[in-house]
Amino acid sequence: MPVRFQHDQQPNSIYFVTFTCYKWLPLFRETNAYDAVYKWFDSLYRNNIYVTGYVIMPNHVHALLYFPQMPKSLNTIIGNAKRFLAYQIIRRLEEKKPLTCWIHCMPV
Repeated sequence: MPVRFQHDQQPNSIYFVTFTCYKWLPLFRETNAYDAVYKWFDSLYRNNIYVTGYVIMPNHVHALLYFPQMPKSLNTIIGNAKRFLAYQIIRRLEEKKPLTCWIHCMPV
């Protein structure tokens, strides 16, 4: 994940984060990977990072994350989330018939 900005990370802060699927494809919808996002939220909670608000769209996620402390950099946390979600989505795509998925993802 390229680092576009240096973040002024402070403990006891809330951060607004957004990440998107590859080429804005609706991969969360096509693979029904919404539960994978919730699993990521659970892992954040176990690491004392709290989701105070979120929206999961078919092709992207918005979240408000509260950090009482800053155990890791924000870029590391989001990079790990994207990696975890990518593995989940790829596994689900491989389980589906590939042609069916791409017909739904790329309608004419």
